[in-house]
Parts: sequence; structure tokens; C-alpha cells
Amino acid sequence: MTASPSTRPGESPSVLREMSFLDRWLPVWILVAMAAGLLLGRFVPALGTALESVRVGQVSLPIALGLLVMMYPVLAKVRYDETSRVTGDRRLLVLSLLLNWVVGPAVMFALAWLLLPELPEYRTGLVIVGLARCIAMVLIWNDLACGDREAAAVLVAVNSVFQVLAFGLLGWFYLQVLPAWLGLPTTSAEFSVGAIVVSVLVFLGIPLLAGFLTRVLGERAKGRQWYEERFLPRIGPWALYGLLFTIVVLFALQGEAVISQPWDVARIALPLLCYFAIMFALGMFGSRAAGLGYARSTTVAFTAAGNNFELAIAVAIGTFGVTSGQALAGVVGPLIEVPVLVALVYVSVWLGPRLFPGDPTVPSR
Repeated sequence: MTASPSTRPGESPSVLREMSFLDRWLPVWILVAMAAGLLLGRFVPALGTALESVRVGQVSLPIALGLLVMMYPVLAKVRYDETSRVTGDRRLLVLSLLLNWVVGPAVMFALAWLLLPELPEYRTGLVIVGLARCIAMVLIWNDLACGDREAAAVLVAVNSVFQVLAFGLLGWFYLQVLPAWLGLPTTSAEFSVGAIVVSVLVFLGIPLLAGFLTRVLGERAKGRQWYEERFLPRIGPWALYGLLFTIVVLFALQGEAVISQPWDVARIALPLLCYFAIMFALGMFGSRAAGLGYARSTTVAFTAAGNNFELAIAVAIGTFGVTSGQALAGVVGPLIEVPVLVALVYVSVWLGPRLFPGDPTVPSR
């Protein structure tokens, strides 16, 4: 569902015409990748142990590799010389910050308490997921839905800075201060600032630097036309290869837990499903009400709905242990997020002409 590399906001890409074979059957490939990962995790348990052992600190190297391969082509497509038009859009920045750092954590807190009142470990894990704002896969979902690439790059960078500064403070507020105010049980947790910084540097810093240098050096050597019409189509499919690899690894790592605790997974999945739908709707309709066009509204919606699952899992494991309920809740997060946000890509494209009639950034079908 990806628009061509030369398609920009202000133009009207034809989604179906420009979809590659891989894009056209993306939901099928994702389902196959999920099933393959679950089967590998279930019937080749040694594989999960081997993958889990390849780590640096709390960072899983196989997952890091998949995310880096996934993010690099998307970030190489960004026209960095046009990001100034994004940073000057106060509506975009203010709305995104409110949704990500005020509304999102509050919505997850409310859903966790409403739907898991008697399961404190899972509830705490979900609160941690809600605090870990997305800095990786959102770029893929935004690109598939023909959102504004430059806006996505800027918002992801802003969220990364806030993640370092605000994660620990918000964790303290939502796990201790707010429950105490409401007369609810509190949870004590210490978050590693170092783990948060490493997550940001690995999952955003490396591919962002690589994408920026590729764009600058490629255009300087061959020009923008060659770069966008010849080079980008060659590396573009690697974003989806990286996504599918990451999904297989994720499900292989957690296949045993998912299959052995299906009821617990279902209980955790319900608030997550509600969360993704609510945040996407708030982002899309809130952006439209603020006067943003389709491309930027889509970017705000996916940025608000997505979460940094690797950070959430690392924090849950580092704080509560690998076998804890908090860690399981973190694990279920991406297992639910991936298929739901793929579905929301199609919802976004369907909503486009209905919510934004006459908008030139709406992708045609």
C-alpha cells in the first residue's frame, strides 16, 4: 500500500496502482509471519532460548536487526530539507504531544483498571506499554497509509526526547500518585534511564542517521531525481522484509507463553484493542477538527496509536522479571498491535475521501 517514492503531500497517489506484489498481499504475509513465529516458538523451543540469549543489555539483537532494516528505507525516503515546514506547524506538534503524553497514558490507565481490576501484574504491564510511545513501527504504518513522511520523522524525534525526559516521571505518577489519589492500590517501580536512552539511540538514532546520510550523500552524488526514482525503489521492499522478520522473531520468542496462557492473553488483548482504536480515532478526528489535512492527520493518528514495544518489554523485564505478569503484558502488546495497526492502515485509506473530500493528499484507491 506504499505510495511511490516520488509521491509527496500535495499529490494524489493511486494506492492500488502503485502497490507492489508484496504490498498487495501484506496482510497475508503478516499472518503467515505470525503463524510461523508461533509454530517455531512452540515446536522449536531451543530457538526462542537462542534468540533471547543474543542480547546487549536489555536490547534483543535479532529484534534490533529487524527494526533497523525495517526503518532504514523509510527514513531514507524523508526529505530532510523539508522538515522545517513541519516544525512550524504548531497545531500538529501540540496535538501530537497532547495525544502521546497526556491522553495516551491516561486512556491506557483507565482501560487497564476498568478491564483488569483484579489482575495487578497485567494492569501494571499495560500502564508501562501506554507510557512507551512509538518511535519505530509507526514509520511503516504511516508510510503504508500515505501519511506525511517528514511529519512522521519529526514527531518520532520529538517523542524520543520526551520519552527520555518523561517516562520515569509518568511511571511514578500513574503507578503511585494517581492510584493513591483515587484510593486504589499502588505499585512501586524503578525505571532505568539508561535502558530508555539505549532504546532511543538504537531504534531511532542509528536508522535516522543512516537515512539522513544516505539522502544527503545520494542526492549530492546523483541528484534528487536519480535518488528518488532509481535508488529508493531498490531499497523500499526491505522495510517490509524487516517488518516480517521482526514479527517472526517476536512471535518465536513469545510463542510458548502465548499458546500456554491463551485466556490471559485474551484478557490482556481486550484493553489493548480498545486502546489502539480509541487513540487512532482521537488522532484522526482530532486532527481533522484542528484543520489538518489527510496526510498529517494520518501521521498524528498512527503516532498516537503506536507504542514502543521493545522499551516496554525491556522495562517490564528489568523491573519485574522475565516470568512476571508485567512482562507478559508487554509481550502481548506488539502481538496485538501489529495486526490491528495493519487493519487501521486500510481504515485510514478508506476514511480519507470521506473525512477529507477534495484533499489532494488523500490516496485514491
